[in-house]
Amino acid sequence: MLDLEKNDFLTKEQIRKAAPSIFTTEAGPETSDKYTHIPTSVIIDDMEKLGWSVVDCKEVKARKSSTKGFQKHLIVFRNPEIVIIGDDGDDVFPQVLLTNSHDGKNAFTFTAGLFRMVCENGLVISTQQFEDVKMRHMGYKFEELQEEIRAMVEKLPLTVESMNKMKKVKLDAKKKLKFAKEALKTRFPEEEMKRIKVDFKDLIDPIRKEDEGDDLWSVFNVVQEKIIEGDFNYNAGGKSRKARQIKNFNQDLKINKELFSLALEFAS
Repeated sequence: MLDLEKNDFLTKEQIRKAAPSIFTTEAGPETSDKYTHIPTSVIIDDMEKLGWSVVDCKEVKARKSSTKGFQKHLIVFRNPEIVIIGDDGDDVFPQVLLTNSHDGKNAFTFTAGLFRMVCENGLVISTQQFEDVKMRHMGYKFEELQEEIRAMVEKLPLTVESMNKMKKVKLDAKKKLKFAKEALKTRFPEEEMKRIKVDFKDLIDPIRKEDEGDDLWSVFNVVQEKIIEGDFNYNAGGKSRKARQIKNFNQDLKINKELFSLALEFAS
């Protein structure tokens, strides 16, 4: 799971301990001669110059020894000076999520995210609003990074508009259950959905008082958190099981984006 709820910025030592591949100083053995190696640590330094510091980082488990140290990793950045102040106290910090690898299979990819202070819940914004920004290693320039981050920040009003629209959309009991059913499809494939049984009323039941409400924004956040955290039970083959927490950040990003897109559909 993406730990988007961290408030403290990480030191270089903490980052290195959590995801050593970020600091790899050479390209993986399977890269071509044309591959230009840029350590992800360089991006951390450049993002720091732009006011963005690291609040979380992860790396996938290397499947073979030749990829260890070069595997895909993720870094979550936050700028303490950029915050969306909610009229109802629901303040949100925009975040930038960076994925990269040093095996030549991934470019620097930047994705927009959000962090809700009221419930310490992290979200990833749908690509309907924010297209993922990809930057190649070859020809990397700080000025290009600066321009891309500036462009992402300029699009923040679109996110504020969507959040406010979701808060104005009220869902009755029937629509809440419909949203929950559609949301669960982001986690389970179609065939799996036919095989399992879920108490969707439990899926829309708020965990904390701050998320109580019939508005789409509240319902979306409750369902999103439970699906990612695995905070629900389901019945498969006559046996009751507790859903597992999503720990793979690739799956986490995918589900988050699809959930945000679904919420936008219900808001339209």
